[in-house]
Amino acid sequence: MTVSFVLEAIVVLGAIVLGTRAGGVGVGIWGGVGTFILVFVFGEAPGEPPAAAIAIILGVVTAAALMQAAGGIDWMVAVAARVIEKRPKQITTIAPLTAFLFCAGAGTGNIVYPLLPVIYDVSYKNGIRPARPLTVTVVQSGIALAASPVSAAMAAMLTLTDVAPYNLGLAQILAITFPACMIGIVVTALVVNRMWKNMDEDPEIQERIASGLLPPREARGDDAGASASSHLTYTARGRNSAIAFLVGVVAIVLFGIFPDLRPSFTIDGETTQVDMTATIILVMFVVGAVILLVGRPKVATVPDQSVFKAGMISAIALFGIAWLTATFISAHEDYIVSTVGAWVTDWRFLFAVAVFLVAAMTTSQSTATRTIVPIGLAAGLPAGVVTGMWAGALGGVYTLPANGPQIAAANFDLTGSTRLGTKLLDHSFFVPMLILSVTTIVAGAVIGAFF
Repeated sequence: MTVSFVLEAIVVLGAIVLGTRAGGVGVGIWGGVGTFILVFVFGEAPGEPPAAAIAIILGVVTAAALMQAAGGIDWMVAVAARVIEKRPKQITTIAPLTAFLFCAGAGTGNIVYPLLPVIYDVSYKNGIRPARPLTVTVVQSGIALAASPVSAAMAAMLTLTDVAPYNLGLAQILAITFPACMIGIVVTALVVNRMWKNMDEDPEIQERIASGLLPPREARGDDAGASASSHLTYTARGRNSAIAFLVGVVAIVLFGIFPDLRPSFTIDGETTQVDMTATIILVMFVVGAVILLVGRPKVATVPDQSVFKAGMISAIALFGIAWLTATFISAHEDYIVSTVGAWVTDWRFLFAVAVFLVAAMTTSQSTATRTIVPIGLAAGLPAGVVTGMWAGALGGVYTLPANGPQIAAANFDLTGSTRLGTKLLDHSFFVPMLILSVTTIVAGAVIGAFF
């Protein structure tokens, strides 16, 4: 191990820590500072900036923000709420699975916010401890983006694996991550459904009901909570915009599964096929145009949408941290392959632990992807195994009770059963998050081994 490697590794870790403390775009800014130090102080050649990933994020976020401005997410939430209310007794499993499908389709975890009061209302009226479905629904959004064709995390991952010698495209990634995430969610829901006291056996909740702080449950069987989503409204334009966006997502998946659908061009006697990066961007621009026609959103409001803001923050954070990682790896690739490669080959779980920790520190799936996945690939881990473990390890974003969905869930749960805790790791989401992450990592690694 050379002195320069150690010093540069300290710079990389320092940039990540400082970026994490700053939060948001600060991750990207400190990533850029770290790159500056590696180039101007240590004399390393700049790595390749993640231009392709940024382009995908910009294309997807623009279309998604147009959809949100047109009311498309309102329609998605209303549909999801109706699905959840149809089987109230199985809400601990149905709610997170439904939220997972919509998070994956929309490419954002923000869709869980308006679902939380519906989940609370249905579970409370049916005598189900609200913490059970609420916690699983929240933590699933940490891994759902690994199964989304249009998330920032997928954009980062695709530009790393859909190249030689890995050649793991979108269809292959989804074939690994989607079933692994589903397995993780179902197992977690079954375990969490047996955690904690039942609502009728919890003295604190019963005391709140007796004192009038909570209304009587008035459970009504399968009709319970029928009015829980009555406040969720949408317009025809919103519905049409959401359908247009989801059709675009399906089209992207089909282009990934059937590459012959993508056009090829012959330049100087060499035939080149349009890659998935360009395909995703072009499809999303077409989707955006369709939404402009059928949804007629106020374009001036697009930058104010939560999807747009979150996407831009992800793009900036990803750019700086990915450039830093690329510079460091390209400068020490031989050493990483010969040493770090031996470690992760003998103890593959170390790769998952590294992704998990970076996700926990940065609370960003895309940042964790571009920081650690290149190291795992350069170290010689099979791309399929890397992809499977990556999906589950992204659940680490909910290690600390500092994320918006966690805070919102705790506030919506009037029974007090969903707690943020006081000692960092004693919150209600921690154990469900660990179960989900570990289960998905194991399932993903097993499935990925076949690719």
